[in-house]
Amino acid sequence: MTTYKAIQKHSSLTAEYLAICKHAREQEQSRSLATSDNWAHVDKAQVHQDWDSLYKELAPLVAAADQPDDAQVQSMMARHYAIAARFYVPSREAYVGLGVFYQEDPSMREFHNAYHPQMAEFLRDAICVYALAKL
Repeated sequence: MTTYKAIQKHSSLTAEYLAICKHAREQEQSRSLATSDNWAHVDKAQVHQDWDSLYKELAPLVAAADQPDDAQVQSMMARHYAIAARFYVPSREAYVGLGVFYQEDPSMREFHNAYHPQMAEFLRDAICVYALAKL
């Protein structure tokens, strides 16, 4: 069973590394916004619809106490990453930073937790597992 607390002990997930990840997300996102006319190339309505569908599929797994490293959850994180990559292709660090952002930012936490009260934390963990394994 891999939980965020367990993966935080992973040598690459120190507090310093997570700070680097948060910074990477901010930098990559800002650069992308600046060079793409605020993501004019993205069909934002479709992206939000795709994330809504994904989160509705994911919520029962959170409720069932599935683990972030579960194969079905990780398959959904591959879909999540692909949706995020419509804006820009995040590096491993920026993607980890995105997961942390979901959990730490009050409006993002509230948005995600509307699907399930633990969704933001679960996404943070699942994104971290995905990024470490696949990116």
